[in-house]
Amino acid sequence: MRIKKISLAGELVRSLLHPSPEMTLIIRDQLVNPPTWFASFRDLTLYCHIFLRDDIVIESEDPDPYYRWMRSRGGMDFVEDFVRPGAEDGVHLDIEHNYPRTVVADRIAPENVHSLIQLIRRFRGAA
Repeated sequence: MRIKKISLAGELVRSLLHPSPEMTLIIRDQLVNPPTWFASFRDLTLYCHIFLRDDIVIESEDPDPYYRWMRSRGGMDFVEDFVRPGAEDGVHLDIEHNYPRTVVADRIAPENVHSLIQLIRRFRGAA
């Protein structure tokens, strides 16, 4: 009986330290570039990764230049990977409405981070 309690406790600790993702947030590659404020991009990805437990991916046809640019600035800290457009299901953050459950924005900046988070939370519930 004691062995079972230890394994259940270990499983609980593992689930708290490494929770399974709730959903995938897909960010269009063009929203990484200016006029997006990179600090606001990091704030958004940090919040969605930590508090919403989302997997965050960048949707791009050509990920190499974005990866190099983002990695040198710490932009990959909360981003899991790059995906091809349309390859992943989840909430999209895009510059135009291309998919269901799309949050449309022309940039990520201090003045719209909170409203983007609210919209992302609202679309997560529409699964």
